[in-house]
Amino acid sequence: MATQMAVNSGASLWGPLKELWEAVEGAIWRRQPESVHLLDLQLKKHKPSFLTLFKNPMKSAEQREKVRKASTEGIAIQGQQGVRLLPEQLISEAFILSDLFDLGELAALELLLAGEHQQPHFPGLTRGLVAVLLYWDGKRCVANSLRSLIQSRHGKTFTLDLSPELVNLTTRFTDELMAQGLTKQILNLISDVSVTREFERLQKERGLGNEKHRKEVSDLIKECRQSLAECLFAWTCQSPLSKEDTLTLIGHLEMVTAEADGSLDSVNLALVMSLLYCLDVSFLEQGTEDREDLLQALPLLTEKQYVAAVHSRLVEGQAWKLPGLQAVVQLAWALSLRALSQLPQGAALVEFTEADEALADQALLGGVFLFLTEGILGSDDFSQEEFYTRRLHSLITDFLAFMPMKVKQLRNRADEDARLIHMALQMGSEPPSSLRKDLDHLMILIGEFYSKDPFELELALEFWCPSESLQHTSLTRSFLGVPLQRPPHKQVVLSKFVRQMGDLLPATLYIPYLRMLKGLANGPRCSHYCFSLLKTNGAPHGENRQAGISGSVVSWEHFFHSLMLYHENLRRDVPSADSMQYRHPPIRGITQRELDGLTAFLQLLTTIITWSENARLALCEHPQWTPAVVMLGLLQCSVQPVLKAQILHALAAFGKSPEIAASLWQSLEYTQILQTVKAPGQRQAAGIEVELNEIESSCEEYPLTRAFCHLISTLVESALPVNLGAGLRAPGFQPYLDFLRDSVFLAFPTRVYRRPAEKWEVAEAVLEVFHKLLREYEPQPADFLQEMVELQGEQVPANKPPGHSLMFHLLNDSPTFSLCLSLLEEGARHLDTYAPFPGKKQLESAVLHCLCLLELALQKEVTFMDLLRESQTSLLVSPVEQLLQGVSAQSRRADHITNIARYLYHSSSNPDAAFQSAKILRRIARYPNIQARLVGDFTHDQAASEKLMAGFVECLDSEEAQEGVATDDSDPEKRVGRIRHEIKIHILNLLITPLELKGPNLGLYLLGYEVKKPVSSTNLQDPGVLGCPRSCLHAILSLLQRGSEWRSGPVLTKQAPQLAELCYQVIYQLCACPDTSGPTMRYLRTSQDFLFSHLQHLPFILLENEIAALSQMSWLLKTAAIELRVTSLNRQRSHTQRLLNLLLDDQPHTLHAADGETGMEEESRSVSGFLHFGTVSKVRRRLLSVLDAIDFSQEAPELLQLDFFERAQIEQVITNCEHVNEQGHTVCNVKEVNSILQQVVERNRVRCSLSAKRHALQSWRSLVETILTACPSELIPADQRQLIIRDLLLDLHDKVLSEDAAGELMPIVAGAVFTLTAHLSQSVLSEQQGAGPEGGSGSGFASIANSALHLILRKLLDFTLCTGGGFQRLRAHLYGALLYYLQIAQKPEEPETLQTGTSMWERLTAPEDCFSKLQRENLAIIESYGTALMEVVCRDACDGHEIGRMLALAVLDRVLSIDRQCQWLVYLCNSGYLRVLVESLRQDDAALQTLLTPQPPLLKPLYIYESKMALLTRVAKTAQGAMELLRCGLVGQLVECQVFHMLPQNDALRVFGQRDPSGFIPSPLERYRQILLPTLRLMQVILTSTTTHHQQGVAQVLQWLIVHSDVIQSILHGQDMSMGALQELSLLTAIISKTALPGALEMGQEINSAALMELQGHIGRFQRQSLSLLVRLVGTDRARYLKQIEETVSPGDLAEKREEMEVSMQQICANIMEYCQTLLLQSSAEAQFSLCLFSPSASEPADVAVPSARVPSLGLVLLLLKNSATDFFRYHDSHRQSLNKLERVEQLPPEELKELCQGLVSGSGGVEKIPSVQRNVLGKRRLVLLVNNRAKLLALCSYIIETCLFVIWRHLEFYLLYCTPTDPKDSLLPGYRDPSGSRGLSVLRVSQQDLEQLQSDVANSFNEPLQRKLLEVEGLYSKTRSRHTFIQALTRRIRGLVHHAKG
Repeated sequence: MATQMAVNSGASLWGPLKELWEAVEGAIWRRQPESVHLLDLQLKKHKPSFLTLFKNPMKSAEQREKVRKASTEGIAIQGQQGVRLLPEQLISEAFILSDLFDLGELAALELLLAGEHQQPHFPGLTRGLVAVLLYWDGKRCVANSLRSLIQSRHGKTFTLDLSPELVNLTTRFTDELMAQGLTKQILNLISDVSVTREFERLQKERGLGNEKHRKEVSDLIKECRQSLAECLFAWTCQSPLSKEDTLTLIGHLEMVTAEADGSLDSVNLALVMSLLYCLDVSFLEQGTEDREDLLQALPLLTEKQYVAAVHSRLVEGQAWKLPGLQAVVQLAWALSLRALSQLPQGAALVEFTEADEALADQALLGGVFLFLTEGILGSDDFSQEEFYTRRLHSLITDFLAFMPMKVKQLRNRADEDARLIHMALQMGSEPPSSLRKDLDHLMILIGEFYSKDPFELELALEFWCPSESLQHTSLTRSFLGVPLQRPPHKQVVLSKFVRQMGDLLPATLYIPYLRMLKGLANGPRCSHYCFSLLKTNGAPHGENRQAGISGSVVSWEHFFHSLMLYHENLRRDVPSADSMQYRHPPIRGITQRELDGLTAFLQLLTTIITWSENARLALCEHPQWTPAVVMLGLLQCSVQPVLKAQILHALAAFGKSPEIAASLWQSLEYTQILQTVKAPGQRQAAGIEVELNEIESSCEEYPLTRAFCHLISTLVESALPVNLGAGLRAPGFQPYLDFLRDSVFLAFPTRVYRRPAEKWEVAEAVLEVFHKLLREYEPQPADFLQEMVELQGEQVPANKPPGHSLMFHLLNDSPTFSLCLSLLEEGARHLDTYAPFPGKKQLESAVLHCLCLLELALQKEVTFMDLLRESQTSLLVSPVEQLLQGVSAQSRRADHITNIARYLYHSSSNPDAAFQSAKILRRIARYPNIQARLVGDFTHDQAASEKLMAGFVECLDSEEAQEGVATDDSDPEKRVGRIRHEIKIHILNLLITPLELKGPNLGLYLLGYEVKKPVSSTNLQDPGVLGCPRSCLHAILSLLQRGSEWRSGPVLTKQAPQLAELCYQVIYQLCACPDTSGPTMRYLRTSQDFLFSHLQHLPFILLENEIAALSQMSWLLKTAAIELRVTSLNRQRSHTQRLLNLLLDDQPHTLHAADGETGMEEESRSVSGFLHFGTVSKVRRRLLSVLDAIDFSQEAPELLQLDFFERAQIEQVITNCEHVNEQGHTVCNVKEVNSILQQVVERNRVRCSLSAKRHALQSWRSLVETILTACPSELIPADQRQLIIRDLLLDLHDKVLSEDAAGELMPIVAGAVFTLTAHLSQSVLSEQQGAGPEGGSGSGFASIANSALHLILRKLLDFTLCTGGGFQRLRAHLYGALLYYLQIAQKPEEPETLQTGTSMWERLTAPEDCFSKLQRENLAIIESYGTALMEVVCRDACDGHEIGRMLALAVLDRVLSIDRQCQWLVYLCNSGYLRVLVESLRQDDAALQTLLTPQPPLLKPLYIYESKMALLTRVAKTAQGAMELLRCGLVGQLVECQVFHMLPQNDALRVFGQRDPSGFIPSPLERYRQILLPTLRLMQVILTSTTTHHQQGVAQVLQWLIVHSDVIQSILHGQDMSMGALQELSLLTAIISKTALPGALEMGQEINSAALMELQGHIGRFQRQSLSLLVRLVGTDRARYLKQIEETVSPGDLAEKREEMEVSMQQICANIMEYCQTLLLQSSAEAQFSLCLFSPSASEPADVAVPSARVPSLGLVLLLLKNSATDFFRYHDSHRQSLNKLERVEQLPPEELKELCQGLVSGSGGVEKIPSVQRNVLGKRRLVLLVNNRAKLLALCSYIIETCLFVIWRHLEFYLLYCTPTDPKDSLLPGYRDPSGSRGLSVLRVSQQDLEQLQSDVANSFNEPLQRKLLEVEGLYSKTRSRHTFIQALTRRIRGLVHHAKG
C-alpha cells in the first residue's frame, strides 16, 4: 500500500492534466510531428478523467491518517528517495483544501506541494492560493482538451484539415465518451458549477487572494463552464445528438433565465446554439460529396421516434422560463420541419411536418424576433463565434425563403396597423395598445444582425440579386466578372423581400426598413448593391410622374431633397450671431419622429459611403444634391446635437476619400463650424465651441464633440492642407488643434458626464487625433524658423505644423503632458482593480494613445532637439526621459516611469499597451545618466517592485507569442501573438542595452542581480530558493531550456529564431561582462547545466531563417569559449573535459553517466578511437558540423536590367539613399521603381546574411582558439589534437576555396588558419620534444601523417594564390601560417655531445631522417607552384602593408634556407626583386634616422629593416647570393646610409637610455644597436661567403669601415660591457680581422700614394685599437668586466645572459687573436721577416690599461693562453654534467627542474603553474641550450689556445733567434721605425737584458703544468675537432726555443 500512497509532487490533479492538454494542443492545433502517438498514450492514460468529468478523488480515513502523520513519520514522494517530513501548517492547509473542494487528502497535499513549487510564478500569492489556481487550471485543461478533441471530429459543419489517423483516433475516443453519457455530465456540471457559489465557498475558507487572484480564479471557472458548453456546441455542429441527449438539452434550456439586460450569458448561448444545430438540416442544401453519409446519420430522417419526441416536447411541453427562447426553438423546429417536408424522405413524417405553420405562429406570438435581437444578438459573445453567425443567418433566411406567406401576412398586418395609427392621429385619440410589431422586429433584427460582421463573411450578399440590382450598371452581362447564371431560388426570394418591403412603405415601417437596409449594406459589395437600389428607386417612372412626385420614399432623390428642404426652412430661423436667443433656439423645425428618421437615413448613408468609394464620389459630385454643402449648412442651423453629430459622422465617411477631404476642409473653414476667425465687432464666440461649453455641458452628453473629433481624425488622415484659412487668418491647422487641446482634451477630466463611459470616449476621440498628427510629423529645419505672412496689410507670425506644436507641448512640463501622465496613472489604477467598469475599452484605448504619444515623442525628440539647437531659436524644451522623472502631482512621488512599466503587468489582458510600454522603456533604457535613478524608482517600494518584476517576467513567459506572423492584422489571434512576440523582443533589447553600461542599471535589476551591493557578490538561485524571486534571467533560461532535453533541441530556436538569438545574446553578455560573469557562469554551470545541454544540439539549422540560426550559434559559441577559458583557469577539469568531448569527439556519442562525468573506460576509448580508424564508425566532430552550417557562398542580387534608368545613377541613389524623396508630378514607371525597391531589399538581406555569417564564423573561431589555447593541453592528447587541427584546417580550406565562397569571410578564415597552423606546429614540436632525440624517426611525424601535412601545405598555397592582387592583409595571416607550417620540418636543436664524429662516408650513406624528408617534400610542393607563388611572395615583400611585408620577407627567408637548388634565389636575382630590396635600403635610411630621436614616432621601419636584413643575410649565405648582392651594390648602399653615424653619444644616454616604462620601446642606444648589428652580421656573412672573390668584398667592407671609422673607434674604445656592446665588439672585431689587413691594399687597382698613405693609416689605427681592446679584455680589467656583467643583468635572467656574454667575450678574444695570426702570416712566411705585434716582455701585465701608445707585451698572450686553458676545463666539466642531466631529465629533482625552467618562463609564479610534462620539456630545452653553449665555448677556447701558441711561437722565434739586441744605454721608448721600407714592425732598441728576461719569464710561465694542460686539451678536444697534434707540435717548439736560447 505504501507505494500507492506516495505523493506525486506534480499534483495528480494538475501536472498530468497539463501534460494532457499540451499533448492535445500539440497534435490538434500545433500539428507537431509524432504528436499523434503521444496523444494516443495520453488519452489511454486519462480516459477515466473524461469518463468522470471533474470528479475529484474520494476522501478516505486512511489517507487522512497518513497525511496527519506526515509531520512525525514523514511521507514518500514519487521520484525522491526516503520520506519527507512535512510542517504542521502544510498539513492543516491540506485538510482545509480537502474539505473545500471535497477531494482526497493526498490529492490536496499534492496540490499544496505543487503550489509551493509553482509559487515563484505567482508573486504575492501563498501556496494555498496557488493551489486553488492549479486545481481549477487542471479542470480547465480537461475541459479544453475535451473541446479540442470534439472539434477535431469529422462532421458536417467544419474541418480542421488534420490527418485521417488523428481524426479517426479522436472520433473513436469521443464516440466512446458520448456513449457513456457525456451530455448529461456536461449539463449537470454547467448547472452545478457557478462562479458565485465557488466564490462563496472560497471566501469562507480564505481561499481568495488579491484582485488579480480573484480575477484569475473566476476566469478559470468561467472558462471551464464555457469550454464544457462549447463541447456540446462543437459536437452538434459536427454530428447530431441522440434522442435522449436532445431531450435532456431541451430540458436544461427550459429552465434557463436571462441576464439583467435581457441577453443570454455565453454558456447558455452556446447551449442554445447547440440545440439549433441539432435541429438544423440546412447543410443538406450544400450538396457536398459526403451528403449521402450525412443523410444516413441524421436522426431527423432516420428515426421517427426522434422527431416525435422532440415535436411533442416543443408543441405540448410546459411553458419555458424564457418564452422568447422557447419561441426561437419553436421557429427553428418549424423551419426544420418545412425543410424536411421538401425532401423525399420527409413523406414519412407528414403528420409532423404539417404542423410547421402552427408552430411558426406560436413562435411569432412568443416574440421570436425581439428575443433574437435582445437575447441572442445582445449577448457579448455572439459575435465571437463564426458558426453562431452562420446558424442565425440560415434561421433568418430560411424563414424568409420557406415561409413567404407568413412574411406576406406580417406585411399585411403592419399595413393595417399603420392605418389604425394614422386614423388615431387624425382623430387625436390614442392608438390601440394591442398592436403587434413583428415585422418591425424582423427588420430591426436583420439590420442589427448584419451590421456586425467581425469575420468578414458578408452573409448579407444573399439578399442582393445581381441580375436585377445591377441592370443600371455597366456590369450588365456579368456579375463581378463572372458570366451571369440564374441566381439560386433563395437569393431571388430574399432580394424580392428587400425590394417589396420598400414599396409603398407605411410611415411606421420607415425607420425599421432603413435600419434593415443599413445592416444589409454592411460590406464592400453589399454597400454597392444598396447604393444602386436607392438610386434605382429614385428614378421617376413614367406612370407616377404627376405633380413632381418622384420615385420611392426610400431613395437618394427623396432623402437629399428632404435634407435641402430642412436646410432652407431652418436657415431662415438662424438668429444673428449677436442675438442672445442663441442659447434657446426655437426648435420648431424638426419633430422627434423626423429626427429619428433623419438619423436613420444618415446612418444608412454613412454605412454605404464608408464601404463604397464609388458611392462617395457619385453622391458628392452630384450637381443637384451637393450633400456636403447641405449638411454643413444644417450644422449652422439650430438642430439637436444628436443630429449634428450624425451629420458630422456622415461627413467623416465622405472624408475618407482624399479628393473629397481637401474640399471638405475648405468648406469646414468657410462655414466656421469651429470659429477660427472673429468678426471685428463680435462680442462672443460662436460655433461648436459654444455648443460644447453651453449646450452639451448642461445636457451632460457630448455626441457633437465626439463626432467633431472623429471628423477631424478622418480628415487629418486623408489630407491636411497647409494653407487652410489663408487670407482671413494665419493659415494652418492651429485653431483646430488649440480647440481640441484646450477645450476638449484639457477640460475633459473636469466635465460632468451623464453616462460615465462617455468621459473616456471623449478622451479616446481627441487623443486619436493627436496620435495621428504626431505620427505623421517629421521635424524639418523650416519648422524652427519664425516665418511671417501678410494678412490684411500687416505681418503676422505663421502657424507651425500641428505635429511641431504637439512635440513642443510634450517636451515641456505642460498641462497636456501632465494630463497624459495622470491618464496613464489612472488607467493603471483602474486596470489594477481587475473589475469591469463603464468605458473600460475606451479608457484602454485612450491610455494606448497616450503611450503612443510618449513613444513617438521619444522617437522624434533627438531630431527635434538637434534642429532646435541648430536654428538657435529661443524655445526651451527638455527631453521626455527627463520629464518622466518629475514628481507626480497625485502620488507626490517620481513614479511616472514605473506607471508606464505597470502596463506590462497587464499584458495578458492588454497586449497593445504593454507593447507600447515596452517600447518606451526600451528607449529610456538607452540613457546611461538615468540608470541609477531608474533602479531607485523600481526598487523604492518592495511590493510595487515585485509587481513590476512580475510584469516583465510575465511578458517573457507568455506562451501565446508567435514569431514570423505576417503584419496584416486580419486575424486578431495572430495579431496578438505577433504583438506578444514584439514585447519580448523589446524587453530583451531593453535588457541588452544597459548591460553595456556600468551598474547599477535597469538590466541588472531585472535580471536579478544585486543593485545595492557590488554586482559580483550576487548569488543567483533557482526561483523560490532562499526567497529568490523569478527574474527575467529565469524567464529567459526557461524559454531557452524548453525542449533542450529532447532530441529535436530547444523549441525556441525553431519557433522564434529572432527571440532565441536575443536570449542567447543576453546570456553571452552576462558571461562576458566582468561584473556579472562569475555569478552567471556559476549558476549556469551548477543549476542549469546550460551550455552542455545546448551545445549538444549544435548546429542549429533553419532553412527559412539562416541568418537567425547563425546568430544564435554565434552567441552560444562565444559563451562556450568563455566557459572553457574560465573552467581551464579555475582548473575545473571535469567541466572542461566534458565540453571538449562534446565538441571534438568523432566517436558516436554514448550518453554520459548520470552525474555527467565520463568514466575512465570511456576516456580511454575515445583516445584509442582516434588511433584505430577502422574499429568504430566515425561521426562528424560537432565543431566541424558547426562549420558546415556556415555556408560560405553568398548569392548577390542580380544586377538590374533597366530601360528608363541609368544603372550607375541608380547605384548612386541606392548608396546615398537613407530617404529618397521624389517631388514633382513626373509619372514614374512603377514597375521599374518596384524592381529597384526589391533590389534594395534583397541587398539589405544579403548584407544581413553576410554579417550573420561573419559573426558566426568569428564566434566559431574564438571557440576553436579558446579550446586550443586556454584549455589544459593534457585534456587533448597531442595525437588527438593534431588530428582535430588537421580536420579543422582541411574543412576550412575546402569551404573557403570553393568557387562561390564570399570574399568577406576570407579574412576570418585566414585568421583561423593562422591560429590552427600555429597550434599544429607547436603540437608536433612538443610531441617530438617529449619523444626525445631518437623519437619520431620511425613513421615520420608521430600522429599526423606526412600526406596530411602535404595536403595542408597545398591548401595553404592554393588559398594564398586565390587571393590574387588584393587581400594583402589577409595574406599576412597566411604567410604566418606558412612560417609555422615550415617550422614543423625544422630539425630541433640537438645537444653537441663532442663524441667522435662518424666518418664522412657514413654520413653520406646514412638514411634520410624524417625532418629532411619532410623538408624535401615541402620544397617539391612549393616548387610545383612555380613562379606564380614566387611572384606573389616577392611582390608582397617589396611593397604594401608593413606586417604583410615583414611576413613575406620571413617566408622568403625560410624558403631560401631549404631551397638547395637555389631556384628561388635565381628568381629573386633575375626578376629584379633583389635589386629593389637592396636599393630600398637608401629609402629606409631616412626613416631609421627618425628612430634615433629620444621619442621615436613608430618602430615599424625598424622591424621592416630587420626583416629585410635577415633576408639579405640569408641570400648572402651562398656564394652565388653574396656575389649577386655585391653586384647590386649592397655595401655601396650601406656606405651611403647616414644612420650609422648617429651613435647616441652621451654616456648617461648610452647606459641608462631613456627607457620606456613598459620596457617595450627600447632605449635609443638599443635601437641603434638593432640597426647596426644586422648590418655587421650581413657583412660578416658576405666576407665568409665570397672566399673565391675575396678581394672585391673585402675592399667594399673596408670602405664601409673607413667611412664610419669615428663610430667604430668610439665602439672599440667604449667602457660599456653590456650584452649589446659585447655583440657589437664581437661582430666588429670579426669584420676587422678579415678586412683591415695590409693585403687589402694590393687590390690590383691603381691607387695614388696619398690615398695609399691614408689607407695605411686607417688600417694601422684599426690594428692598434684591436690590440688595446685585447689588453682590456685579457688584462686586469677582465675581473671588473665579469663583475659588471653580474650587476647589469637582472637576477632572473642571470645564468643565460652570463653565458651569452661569456661567449661574446671569448669570441672577441678569438677574433683579435685570429687577426694577429693573419697579420703575422700576411707579413711574411719566415719568422725573421715577420711583423712583431707584441713587445718582448712575458711578465703578466699588472697595469690597468696599457696606454695606446705602448705596444702590448707578449705576457698578455701568455695570460690569455693560461686563462683559456683554465676556462676550457671549467667549461668541459660543466658540459659533461649538463649532458648527464639531459640523459636523465625525467629523474631530476623538481627543485632543479624549476631552476632550469626559470630562465625560459617569464614572471615569478610562472613555473608553478606549468604542468610537469611541460616542465620536463622546458628543462630539456634549457639543458640542450646549456650543452650547446658550452660546446661553443669549448670550440672558442680551443681556437684561442691554438692561435695564442702560434703567436707566442712566432714572436719567440723572432726575438730569441733573429733579433739583434741594442745598447742598453739608449732610451727604451718603443716606437715604429721602417728604415728599409719593409712592413716589419720592429721594436726599437730591445736590449739583451730584455731578451734574457723574456726567456726566463716564458720559461716560468710556460711551465710543465701548463704544457700538460695544453696537451690534455688536445687529447680531450682537438683530436676530433681540429688539427690533431698542432698544439703538441707548437708546445714542443716553444719549449725547444726557450731551452735552446738558454743553451
